[in-house]
Amino acid sequence: MKPVKWGIISTANIGVKKVIPGMLKSKEIEITAISSRDKKTAQKWAKELGIAKAYGSYEEMLADPEIEAVYNPLPNHLHVPLTLAAAKAGKHVLCEKPVAITAKEAEKLKKAPKGIYIAEAFMVRHAAQWLEVRKRIAKGEIGEPRLIQVLFSYFLDDPKNVRNDAKIGGGGLLDIGCYPITVARFIFDAEPKRVTGVFDRDPKFKIDRIMSGLADFGKGRQLSFAIATQTAPFQRVQILGTKGRIEIEIPFNAPPDKPNRFFVQGMVMNEGKTHELPVSDQYQLQGEAFNRVIRKKEKADYGVKDAIQSMKIIDAFFRSEKSRKWEKV
Repeated sequence: MKPVKWGIISTANIGVKKVIPGMLKSKEIEITAISSRDKKTAQKWAKELGIAKAYGSYEEMLADPEIEAVYNPLPNHLHVPLTLAAAKAGKHVLCEKPVAITAKEAEKLKKAPKGIYIAEAFMVRHAAQWLEVRKRIAKGEIGEPRLIQVLFSYFLDDPKNVRNDAKIGGGGLLDIGCYPITVARFIFDAEPKRVTGVFDRDPKFKIDRIMSGLADFGKGRQLSFAIATQTAPFQRVQILGTKGRIEIEIPFNAPPDKPNRFFVQGMVMNEGKTHELPVSDQYQLQGEAFNRVIRKKEKADYGVKDAIQSMKIIDAFFRSEKSRKWEKV
């Protein structure tokens, strides 16, 4: 397959530290340009990452006819505007999660030109460990999946960090709470009927720094999760079925240089087997999957419709904070 030529919108940490290094491992991906509002910053990262072109504005890069696809890791409030700008410039867009701040804002992505592929960057849906776990569950290894439990946390109290700015879409649910929602949809292959959540907000930043949620997927299937942005860093996923359990050790920040591990238990508590998968990079796999869609080698499993649905679920959780009740999705 002919490599896809990519441009990167901004020098955000998630891009230059994780996503771009992963994509650069692939023979199917050619990152030709990176852009920043500060050309010197773009030049610095272009040199460090081995990228040929550095642009001092996003608009200048989007005008480059050589670029076929762009990755957008800007702060949340700029996801939709810059994704639409890129789409109107004829570029396919992989937009960092969450795709928007609200479902209403995400709906604007429907205005993108026909033939342009837009996807939300949930790398876990392409990660080797998640694909293997879903395959095992589909084969009935743990019986019928009934309960998914997720814990995901980190500590960040920097007032200058965009994740602590409530006005531009900061806060825990939008930043990391979207992951439990995504993996539950991925494993159950269904959508939640109703949700409810409990929130604790930082008195200074006004962002949700701790949030616990419940989602009812119907037919006895439930997601329960807790996320935090000001506690000790930790992450784990438990998937419980009628005949066993799967525990994913590092479900979201899977190391790109070590085997990914998960534990499978039968009906005897804590007795089972730990499985290791060959070393892989979920960001490389995500980029390659995106390429196959725009090269028409595969049909898109995830696009704008899926991203809007994700935002509708997040909106329902935020409504539950105010109503203190279950909210329909």
